[in-house]
Amino acid sequence: MHVSFQIAADLNRAVTSAALQAGFDPAGFSAEIRTADPRHGDFQANGVLGYAKARKLNPRAVAEQLVAALAPSMEGLCDLSIAGPGFINFRLKPDVLLQWLGRYGTVEMLRSGASALHQGQRYVVDFSSPNTAKQLHVGHIRGMVIGEAICRMLAFCGASVVRDNHIGDWGTQFGKLIWGYKHLRNDEALATDPLEELERLYKAADAATKADPAVLEAARAELVKLQAGDRENLELWQRINAISSGAFTEIYRKLDIHFDHQLGESFYNDRLNPVYEELTRLGLAEISEGALVVFHPEHPRFKTQPFIIRKSDGAANYASTDLATMLYRTEHFQADAIVILTDARQSDHFEQLWLTTQKWFGMTQRRLPRFEHVSFGSILGEDGKAIKTRSGDPIRLKALLAEAEDRALTLVNEKSPELSEAERKDIAAAVGIGAVRYADLSQNRSSDYVFAWEKILSLEGNTAPYLLYAVARIHSIFRKQGIEGPTEALFANATPPETETELALARKLVGFASTLELTTQQLRPHFLCTYLYELAGAYSAFYAADKVLVDAEPVRARRLLLCARTLLVLESGLSLLGLRTLQRM
Repeated sequence: MHVSFQIAADLNRAVTSAALQAGFDPAGFSAEIRTADPRHGDFQANGVLGYAKARKLNPRAVAEQLVAALAPSMEGLCDLSIAGPGFINFRLKPDVLLQWLGRYGTVEMLRSGASALHQGQRYVVDFSSPNTAKQLHVGHIRGMVIGEAICRMLAFCGASVVRDNHIGDWGTQFGKLIWGYKHLRNDEALATDPLEELERLYKAADAATKADPAVLEAARAELVKLQAGDRENLELWQRINAISSGAFTEIYRKLDIHFDHQLGESFYNDRLNPVYEELTRLGLAEISEGALVVFHPEHPRFKTQPFIIRKSDGAANYASTDLATMLYRTEHFQADAIVILTDARQSDHFEQLWLTTQKWFGMTQRRLPRFEHVSFGSILGEDGKAIKTRSGDPIRLKALLAEAEDRALTLVNEKSPELSEAERKDIAAAVGIGAVRYADLSQNRSSDYVFAWEKILSLEGNTAPYLLYAVARIHSIFRKQGIEGPTEALFANATPPETETELALARKLVGFASTLELTTQQLRPHFLCTYLYELAGAYSAFYAADKVLVDAEPVRARRLLLCARTLLVLESGLSLLGLRTLQRM
């Protein structure tokens, strides 16, 4: 077996081949290679148990039969063992670990090794998607940083990724906003902080429409004018969107978040009627109480809950736009997979959207992409409630990021006063922004989590400062030796890892590929975060137990090799999560 970046995939092929040689039913056997408990091995094949039980065979005997067929191809590569009722464990030999470490020594090599995971797949990833004329607040950060990390990881693993920011730039709120702009605006405030003023105008106009029916009618009239293409209202609408886009871009730049397209709801406005007409013609949509709806009576939760795709007053809604969006992304972008990130409260909407799309595309024989609604929980304050300011308002994301940098700068000033002011500010920016970002990514996205400054800025535990410091510490090893950057000549005489901590670190490094596979399959960045934290821990144990700069050249070479590969994987992994690493802290 040739050892590649994806050792688990190599083992899967080898086990499948051995199963065929042993006479197993190829249609009923799956190797099910997974990362093993380190006490038993590096990888484990779990497929024997299900295969044997389905045929009323002794699982242990079946495992022994498979191991006998597998052993010749594993000679010199792995030690095999059987655990429990038939789990086959593989422990890579030190020579194989050295071969892997020697080969995958650059970001390009890591990427080329990972590229087969999603090669040839085109993903459209819809994330961030704020509403215009509203400031980004702390609740927006989850979709932004999770979406960016997913895009980076999929691209690293070979996918073609289209990033789409599906802006909420159309709808009934613009009638109120335009009326407020015309009657209530403060030109000085608009010049000083335009987005703040737009948000104030919307709130004031909304209150006015609730207090005075005449104002409500006037706001509706402004919306009708906008939808009819009135020049003045269109120009105001464009100005409002431009102000919002500028404010969003400022935050995106600070967080190093990128988009290929910003196709807002307005982009699909002219594409809605053909969707209504086709769904009606197919008999999939029907009029119910004046609205155009799709029923899903076969679904236990949606038997009596229609999917409203056009409201009774003829207005479009999220369902209208999202159906048109699914069609456009499939036909224009030729998406193999569509990923949409929103908070978990919208799960029912996207489940009904997908049910409707499956029926629609099936009836029209359109190619059906895969679909994933990547939902996430809420950010909570230390009181366990939704995080807010003392006045009860949402915390502005811009203010949160500024506070993160300020708090990080205080820590840097205390710990590294000898650095220049510019260096300290640069470190504070990387640590502060990275801490906020990593605090989010390191949580299972399905769960709520508590935001606490003391915890996220700690140099201990699974935090950005801990991982960034681990990176800086490895850089210092090479810097103190006058080595600008690790070169392959340093490792030419490296021998296979021998000590317990050398072996544990090497095995953890080899697990990077399996972690990327798991993370991109489930689109859960916290798997990668956990791996990087465990890798940093394995490195710390190695560094404490095994002196790196010893006199014996082969030992020094292999330990420097372990340092260099740990640095490479930590920096690569943190970059995939969107964190900027540092050489000094």
